[in-house]
Amino acid sequence: MKTNASFTTNEDAITRCKDSSEHQQVLYKRTLIIIMIAQVFGGAGLAAGITVGALLAQDMLGTDSFSGVPVALFTLGSAGAALFVGRLSQRYGRRIGLSVGFLIGGIGAMGAVAAAVSNSIILLFISLLIYGAGTATNLQTRYAGTDLAKPSQRATAVSFAMVSTTFGAVAGPNLVDVMGRFAESIGIPPLGGPFILAFAAYTLAGIVIFILMRPDPYLVARALSAPQKTVDDGLATEVITSSERNKRGVFLGSTVMILTQIVMVAVMTMTPVHMGHHGHGLTAIGLIIGIHIGAMYLPSLVTGVLVDKIGRMPMVLASALTLLAAGILAAMAPTDSILILAIALALLGLGWNFGLISGTAILVDSTDPATRAKTQGTVDVFVALSGATGGVLSGVIVAFSSYPALSIGGGIVSLVLIPAMIWFLVASRQTGRNKGVS
Repeated sequence: MKTNASFTTNEDAITRCKDSSEHQQVLYKRTLIIIMIAQVFGGAGLAAGITVGALLAQDMLGTDSFSGVPVALFTLGSAGAALFVGRLSQRYGRRIGLSVGFLIGGIGAMGAVAAAVSNSIILLFISLLIYGAGTATNLQTRYAGTDLAKPSQRATAVSFAMVSTTFGAVAGPNLVDVMGRFAESIGIPPLGGPFILAFAAYTLAGIVIFILMRPDPYLVARALSAPQKTVDDGLATEVITSSERNKRGVFLGSTVMILTQIVMVAVMTMTPVHMGHHGHGLTAIGLIIGIHIGAMYLPSLVTGVLVDKIGRMPMVLASALTLLAAGILAAMAPTDSILILAIALALLGLGWNFGLISGTAILVDSTDPATRAKTQGTVDVFVALSGATGGVLSGVIVAFSSYPALSIGGGIVSLVLIPAMIWFLVASRQTGRNKGVS
């Protein structure tokens, strides 16, 4: 059967997807391509601004005492925007929610440029808070690819979005010098240049989504899964059982993403400080962090396939064990060994990658399309805040103990994923047995 990839409206897409699953697959693949294009721009916007945010604040204040404030503002802005974008997507669809989120991030980036020109630290801090909307939207875009995906395609869909982000995230920092020279040529401080790039990138991402994401994948998926008006007594127990399992799935998926985020951010945040204390320069630090970021995103295509093929739970276990190995290796690495620390940080990024993709797949599996976007937005709020918590706690732990203690502690925390996974499996089996008895 041949399918026509041209859908005129949401209603047209809903009708045709109901008639044939092949139409749904055509729309799924088309949506995935749009997301990948948008994520390249989104990744560039994310990385370009974050690269120089702390430097711009330091330059304005004349001290590095507040260099951590930009990251905190990105995180707070990201948390608030995750909730906003999730609710907006819930009501109006991914097209509106994501495009508005990216455009708000672009406004924040342009505000940072204005702050650089006017040398206003207050305007910079406000702008960085708004700029965090782009970070949240960039992360939430991964969900859009799963809306029309089959259960066996969901993790792979997430992985495509993450790999696309990588291309932009790599390009953004490499354009810092170019954009700095461009900014200087038009009378703007060089550190404002990367925010010009962020403004353009986020705006383009928003425009791509707004113009091309028609029909809206979330609205179509929600209509396709709309429940029947009436449910007879024979189905009532099954619906309740499914609801109970879904709540457990949301809890497990959230726990996986939150714990892996805390561990990853905590160890990553203090690694440059640890290296600096032992005489390593910016080049070595940049190399280690670059390897870490590469390991966070580049394995995504393989990870997505593994999560879909061998299952969510084995990859949750892989995440916990990989993060534990990363913590042990980072703690044991000789202070003069770049190689061992690089391997440890690569494992840290890989463990986070396993956790984010498997946790996202579990969350999507466990949410009904009628409320999925709102739930995803709420979960991403906690993921963002957990990153901030990990960053803050890491400094306290190292100050009162040591970097090896932080690394080992992070590895141990990651093992909490194992009892959480066992609880989910046991409770699910128990529910299944109870259903059979009834």
